[in-house]
Amino acid sequence: MISLQQKASEWSGVDPNDAFAIDSTNLFEKLGLQTFIDLSTNFYNRVYDDEEEEWFRLIFANSKKEDAIQNQYEFLVQRMGGPPLYSQRKGHPALIGRHRPFPVTHQAAERWLHHMQQALDSISEIDADSKIKMMNFFRHTAFFLVAGDELKKQNHVVPPCKHGASNPAAG
Repeated sequence: MISLQQKASEWSGVDPNDAFAIDSTNLFEKLGLQTFIDLSTNFYNRVYDDEEEEWFRLIFANSKKEDAIQNQYEFLVQRMGGPPLYSQRKGHPALIGRHRPFPVTHQAAERWLHHMQQALDSISEIDADSKIKMMNFFRHTAFFLVAGDELKKQNHVVPPCKHGASNPAAG
């Protein structure tokens, strides 16, 4: 049986070593809290203003943009070597479970990645190497969630994942 990680690698085209290269550098220390706030704000402004793909924007229609921004930057801070802001406020990230109400399809993952790439490119405080590491992680994680969504449809129990774990080595 193929694992969710293997499916994520296959569908994303990102090797697990590249997906988790974020663990080799403490990106929180390198980039700082404000950079993650700016990235998440920029990203969700793009999502909520998406005029090209209304179906994608509608996925977020029942979520407050401010809450989405906070959830994302706190998760990113925690996952990229910073304090466990997300877990302190909401508990374990449990990415697949938290995304359960949303249609996490291949098409949705690609649209999410489109907006994230644009957001990353717009933040000059993030160096090129960090952008590559982050985008590899985002791409792999997006397709990990797609694999989890497919598993959810089959009514299986979802195993824990490295995607949502905090980074104790970098903390």
